[in-house]
Amino acid sequence: MSMDQVITHLNRRYNLTEYQVSAGDPRVADWPFMRSPESVVLLTGIYLLVVKYGPSYMANRQPVRATGLMVSYNFFMVGLSLYMFFEFFACGYNGRFDFLCQPCDYSRTPQGYREASVAWWYFFSKIIEFLDTIFAIIRKKNGQLTFLHVYHHSTMALICWYVAKYVPGGEKFYAGGFNVLVHVFMYTYYALAAMGPQVQKYLWWKRYLTKFQMIQFVSVNTRSLLSLFVECRYPAWINVVAIFYSSSLLALFANFYRQSYIEAKSKKESEKLKSSSPVNEAARHVIHGRQHTD
Repeated sequence: MSMDQVITHLNRRYNLTEYQVSAGDPRVADWPFMRSPESVVLLTGIYLLVVKYGPSYMANRQPVRATGLMVSYNFFMVGLSLYMFFEFFACGYNGRFDFLCQPCDYSRTPQGYREASVAWWYFFSKIIEFLDTIFAIIRKKNGQLTFLHVYHHSTMALICWYVAKYVPGGEKFYAGGFNVLVHVFMYTYYALAAMGPQVQKYLWWKRYLTKFQMIQFVSVNTRSLLSLFVECRYPAWINVVAIFYSSSLLALFANFYRQSYIEAKSKKESEKLKSSSPVNEAARHVIHGRQHTD
């Protein structure tokens, strides 16, 4: 039994989707990557192998600067994120978006196809985002290869594939729309940071970007939780999964924020205090006096 058949069986046995799309939305069946999960699973597996062995491969090699490529890539992602945000907003507005319940439009109308299209692009953007990790490896920025980074990139590709194939639209447009809005600012930051120290010194707002990301997860959790208390044709189990998944990301981002900003600031202040203590001041005077004597 193929992976596609297994998913279809589970969808039907446990009523995970509407019956007519239990084997996948027929409108997207011939779109790239949508026929079966094998291709995206393979790509994710290759991604994880690159994460595991890439740093070792680069260990004795010079880092690749790729400044122009990095700037171009990140601004491309800004443009793609803006496009998806506009499409998410337009689909929700034209579909008379309900904050607590938005069924998936499986019709073959222009609106239905528009929703399916932006859901596919949102999935495909997660494949493109594997390049974030590739660039970190070839530039020997291995500190960026945290558990949060790898966990987020690998799982989002798989989750968004399922949504694009079986429920391309509806309620997840809220989470997707919020996510691509965050990415507009995030990739703008990355593009500017890639331009070098002359620009980096003006990027004081990185910590606020992390806060914005955490606000995103809290907002998605709140909306997903509230939607469980209303009758809706959108699969409730997806909102339950969204709560757990978004909570895991919130915890990881909160830990990153604590380590990067709160603890780092406390450590810096502590070191500054030690360097300005009376003992150190006296030591500096002694050294200064010896230099004059010599």
